Amino acid sequence: MTRRTVIRNPKAGVTLLEVMIVLAVIALIVGFGAPRLMESFGRAKSQAAEVAMANLKGAVQLFYIDTGRYPTTDEGLSALITAPSDVAGWKGPYLDGDADLADPWGRAFTYAAPGTSGPFSLSTLGRDGQPGGTGEDSDISL
Repeated sequence: MTRRTVIRNPKAGVTLLEVMIVLAVIALIVGFGAPRLMESFGRAKSQAAEVAMANLKGAVQLFYIDTGRYPTTDEGLSALITAPSDVAGWKGPYLDGDADLADPWGRAFTYAAPGTSGPFSLSTLGRDGQPGGTGEDSDISL
């Protein structure tokens, strides 16, 4: 039996310098891409809040069609899930559950009747939970 010996090419393989260059390129790509990705996540939550508020608006309008009035500020949006005691014609629930009453950041939507520019108003304070702000922190209202 003869044994074959494999002769390795001394130039084959990866040097430490090549590995470091590849890692630096990956770090640059992540460094430039991560802020844009995080911005997209924030924009998605703001858009989700707008969609949720549009759904709430529709539910409030269904409540009005069935009962002839909008929920009072004291009754709030919970009147869309549980019938208020003095309301005739309530045919709800108009929402699936309490989770529909919270914005994407986990806080309850603000409801007022009458609203500032209509029969009711819906709003959320955005990511920071404070009035005002810009970008993802800006207030959203209907």
